[in-house]
Amino acid sequence: MPRRGAGDASAHGPQRQELLLTGWGRTAPTRAVVARPASADGIDDVLGGSGARGVIPRGMGRSYGDAAQNAGGVVVSTQGLPGSVELDSAVGRARVSAGTSLGKLIDYILPRGWFPGVVPGTQFVSIGGAIASDVHGKNHHRDGSFCEHVREIDLALPRAGRAALTPDGDAADAFWATAGGMGLTGVALAAELQLRPVTTAYMCVDTTRTADLEQSMRVLADADATAQYTVAWVDLLSRGGAFGRGIVTAGEHAAPGDIDQAGTEPGIAVPPNRRLASVPVVPVRTGVLHPGAMRLFNELYFRRAPAEPVRGIEPIWGYFFPLDVVGNWNRLYGRAGMLQHQFVIPETAAARLIPMVERLVADGVPIYLAVLKRLRDASGPLGFPIRGWTLALDIPAGAPGLREALDRLDTAVADCGGRVYLAKDARLRAELVPVMYPRLDEWRAVRDRLDPARVMRSDLDRRLSLVAPQSLT
Repeated sequence: MPRRGAGDASAHGPQRQELLLTGWGRTAPTRAVVARPASADGIDDVLGGSGARGVIPRGMGRSYGDAAQNAGGVVVSTQGLPGSVELDSAVGRARVSAGTSLGKLIDYILPRGWFPGVVPGTQFVSIGGAIASDVHGKNHHRDGSFCEHVREIDLALPRAGRAALTPDGDAADAFWATAGGMGLTGVALAAELQLRPVTTAYMCVDTTRTADLEQSMRVLADADATAQYTVAWVDLLSRGGAFGRGIVTAGEHAAPGDIDQAGTEPGIAVPPNRRLASVPVVPVRTGVLHPGAMRLFNELYFRRAPAEPVRGIEPIWGYFFPLDVVGNWNRLYGRAGMLQHQFVIPETAAARLIPMVERLVADGVPIYLAVLKRLRDASGPLGFPIRGWTLALDIPAGAPGLREALDRLDTAVADCGGRVYLAKDARLRAELVPVMYPRLDEWRAVRDRLDPARVMRSDLDRRLSLVAPQSLT
């Protein structure tokens, strides 16, 4: 195996380089050989020549944990593949290469009057990664997850050629095993997406300030009844009666009349996709963030929102991707990194959400950012969403007692029929996965049909015993 940084630029195969990899949370680094094929045929070469530790695909590395790592094995990057978007404006469908970023897709389709059916909280995710994680967004309560808007997936199968997977028909089970399958069924090469027509690049946004977590939940539920996109920022560093105070936003795509663009030239004027300078590497372990500074930030952010509900106009970039304005913001957490712990509990267990979060905070866990949304049921066997409430928590990975506190939270989530999002996980206990994902065996059966030799493997898979039951891993 070549040393770190050594490249193999073979004229007949993908470039290979041994690298130390982490997820976006920058925890649990492991070393793998990263292959960068320049074509779909190069991906076939990687899959056909995998070793004992197998292969996992990697897009832009935005999974928070170890989903796109493979210690001692091969990681096949899709970033070297030719990026392409083919738009059929007559029906609003786009054929997109799997290595293309969501941002590049939007750059192409938005001026032409289209937008993806679902987007997550960042534009820096590849189409292949969006499929593997079956990402969800602010409109899941209304429109479901990303793969519910995918009409076909071109999948490179391990040592078995190609498959064109569709969400219905004979290949439906393979499609839904790939949707949210964490890259463990094969390598997505391209996808056909059903798009949403839009007439501007702006959003009409209703903003409501809430006094505590109970009111945040109530206002968010009310907004879901009428709005297409909803989300709540909640302050879990506040104390006393203000615990969980928040800002609920409900959005719709703006019409030309909303922004005085009636009568302009054909096409949509797109505002700049503004970005600040990238955060440099922070050498200290604990980073530059600490609870006192974040309490001050939260106070200012909360006060910035109007005291009374108000409607405003926001550029589409800022509404959907607010953190993307700062490059490499994950470095603010320092060398120890950060966890984003996202869980969902069913609607029937809504009353348990506040006590769960109160216990986590009582355990001393500093939650720097918390985002609350409501979901509907997923379609795939490894799909994360269920009808209920989801909370995503950004936490410094070096916080004392964090693992034990999150273990207690995970147990409480599983006990009420909830689950943890695998695309963001970095430390879930393997024995909870079959409880949280009761269709796991169904997914394994389809996955093994697609990859009987079990070529597709990852650190996440081995840690959670996804591909094989724990006793066989």
